[in-house]
Amino acid sequence: MRSIAAVFAAALVLTGCQSVRDRFDGPQPNPGPCPNALSLYDAHRLVEFSGEERVLRNVGFTGEVLNVRSACTYTDSSASPIEMQMAIRFAFGRGAAAQGSEKTYHYFVAVTRTDRAVIERQVFPITVRFPPGEDRVELTEEIGSITIPRAEASTSGSNFEVIVGFELTAEQVEFNRSGLRFRVPVE
Repeated sequence: MRSIAAVFAAALVLTGCQSVRDRFDGPQPNPGPCPNALSLYDAHRLVEFSGEERVLRNVGFTGEVLNVRSACTYTDSSASPIEMQMAIRFAFGRGAAAQGSEKTYHYFVAVTRTDRAVIERQVFPITVRFPPGEDRVELTEEIGSITIPRAEASTSGSNFEVIVGFELTAEQVEFNRSGLRFRVPVE
């Protein structure tokens, strides 16, 4: 288990060699089923409040995972690892109670066995700067290489999931589970 964690930790890096967009648009189809890549419902959005009352005027900074795209490659002829690339599209908002025009958010990427245990999890910062007069910013983060080792050549990518979400407090998770929604209005 430690070797899996070490391989994942070493391989989960942002790369500049080939963008994830190039990989998605490339002519080669995936040679086998990729792991599912998705955002965790309880952690796909973040709403910060100033004060106890959960009303729009108390909303500070917000964030939401809009989309997760992925591609992978591996061969079935040996127990080669699955090499995966991802692009995560985020939307960030600046509410009435937000202080300043810059915010650093933290999101996680976790590799799991499908519906089972987490194999590895890493947290990444993303700093968002809101231009003057703008209350909403969309960004795409690319993760160029996630390596998922396979024990046998018959181990399919469908045995794994790659899950993303925001690092949240217990109160923020509870708010997400409540179903209430606050988005900065777009004019």
